[in-house]
Amino acid sequence: MKKQDQSTHFETAAIRTQLDRSQYAEHSTPLYLTSGFTFDDAEEMRASFAEEKERNIYSRFTNPNTSEFVEKVCKMEGAEAGYAFATGMSAVFSTLAALLNSGDHVLSARAIFGSSHTLFTTFLPKWNIKTSFFNSDGLDQLEDLVQPTTKIIYAESPTNPGVEILDLQRLGDFAKKHGLLLVIDNCFATPYLQQPIQFGADLVIHSATKLMDGQGRVLGGVTVGAADLIRTIYLFSRNTGPALSPFNAWVLSKSLETLAVRVDRHCENAITVAEFLEGHAAVDWVKYPFLRSHPQYEIAIKQMKAGGNIIAFQVNGGIKAGQNFLNALTCCSLSANLGDTKTIVTHPASTTHSKLPEQDRLAVGISDGLVRVSVGLEHPDDIINDLQQALAKI
Repeated sequence: MKKQDQSTHFETAAIRTQLDRSQYAEHSTPLYLTSGFTFDDAEEMRASFAEEKERNIYSRFTNPNTSEFVEKVCKMEGAEAGYAFATGMSAVFSTLAALLNSGDHVLSARAIFGSSHTLFTTFLPKWNIKTSFFNSDGLDQLEDLVQPTTKIIYAESPTNPGVEILDLQRLGDFAKKHGLLLVIDNCFATPYLQQPIQFGADLVIHSATKLMDGQGRVLGGVTVGAADLIRTIYLFSRNTGPALSPFNAWVLSKSLETLAVRVDRHCENAITVAEFLEGHAAVDWVKYPFLRSHPQYEIAIKQMKAGGNIIAFQVNGGIKAGQNFLNALTCCSLSANLGDTKTIVTHPASTTHSKLPEQDRLAVGISDGLVRVSVGLEHPDDIINDLQQALAKI
């Protein structure tokens, strides 16, 4: 995949990047629901499997729909190549599994998605891959944590669910200094708001299930970055089978056409909701990247176009108050997903991060009363009215 032509704006690339038209000259890319592809003769088949010519062989390897989706994300992120996965977590696992060997060491931010944390602490150790964790606001400690066997630095920004911001430029500079690979989960920001490769990331991962789809319809994941690294990830994935389905790729590719306009509205709604919560007596604190009260506000405005759609806040009264708040909501949805058109509210301590040991949970700021709001596209007054009446009942 070529890097995005700088003369093409983000929105135009998202809409106008598509497959070559078939003989039917369709305006919208068709679905290619086929498991395999045919060859004219034995020599063409041999040459294709020998990779002497680039073409589709089997949809577990490549498919026109997945190729279009990946190419769009590459242009959005300024990446050379990519591979699409069945889910965001299959993208995370496959990326790490393809690049790490027994005896390798990873430096990971402590504040990451619960399943990613479990991957580092439970599953990778089975293959003698060790992980050291660093705090989002403690990048100075990286020098003390790096080891001769360290290979990858892994982080999210903004983080899930505490919405902390990491200084991507500092991480990029540190990775380059020590010859390490920097892998960034850019799911919360989307490539519309932030492009980690600009700050030195080698690979960028997305759960396309979230804002990329934006409507809660399909699962998907994608990793993009340097072509040589993607080649390694592709070969691993081609043989282990975590590929994105053509149908989901088609849905996601169409969804990217409206990503910019949707995320603009998400961000407008989110800052309005965050300002309301910050002034509410039942709320201890609020974290939203573009609130001036956010501890990493200056970093956020340096590396993000806007603050995204995720807000974290703490209600007074701990787990019981958090659950009472959720129970009182009448408009907002209770779901583990995020990035939907619908506003979604989650209580991480009792749901998404409940399996983390309490000390690990508290170490990344997931307190008993923490609430995560994925602000949707409803009218902001309706979102605020629902949150307000629920806060009155905790």
